[in-house]
Amino acid sequence: MNMPPTDLLTTSTSLQKAVAWIGETMRQHPEKQRGKVIAEAELRFDLTPAECEFLNRNFKEAGC
Repeated sequence: MNMPPTDLLTTSTSLQKAVAWIGETMRQHPEKQRGKVIAEAELRFDLTPAECEFLNRNFKEAGC
């Protein structure tokens, strides 16, 4: 089953926590590489492959 990206945020508490954690981590440590923070969040919050894809597609760029 392939979920549309917008459904991920409304159905996944883990993804919501990961997004919040990424934002907080980047605010506290702007020197960290965003890709590494995202990779850590994927492991820390035990995200599914679809959730990981969502993060990488939408949050990988520094301008997000």
